[in-house]
Order: sequence, then C-alpha cells, then structure tokens
Amino acid sequence: MRIDKFLKVSRILKRRTVAQEAAEAGKISVNGREVKPAYRVKVGDEVTLTFASGALRFRVKELKETVKKDDAASLYEVIV
Repeated sequence: MRIDKFLKVSRILKRRTVAQEAAEAGKISVNGREVKPAYRVKVGDEVTLTFASGALRFRVKELKETVKKDDAASLYEVIV
C-alpha cells in the first residue's frame, strides 16, 4: 500500500492530498529514509511524520484497504 493512502486510511492525516504534499515536502521518512507519496509501506516499517510542532513516530502493524474509524488505530503503534 502507498504511504499516502496508508496515512489516510489509518486516519493519521485527514486527506490523501495532505499526505502527498507532506511527502513531497520531505516531511515523511520510512526507516530513516525520506520517501515519496508512492512509496510502498510494509508491515514492520517505522514511519516518522514531521510536523511544525514536533514529530510522530509509529510502526506499521497491519495493512487494510478500508477500516472503520474505531479500528483505525489498530493499523499502527506509536513509538515514544
């Protein structure tokens, strides 16, 4: 699954276009490497999403095409 779609499906970012813009601006890295919106994310990847106020690090636990709002958080685990 593409990183931009994963961020939308998991509800980390609200819209896929926002995820695409973040990737193009260099604010998304997977396993320490900056990635483009089309990067294929895999289970076990560590993703870092940089915001103006800080960063969010999480590990991909599961990949699903669609998921209900209540189950979205089960797709990843936050790394402190």
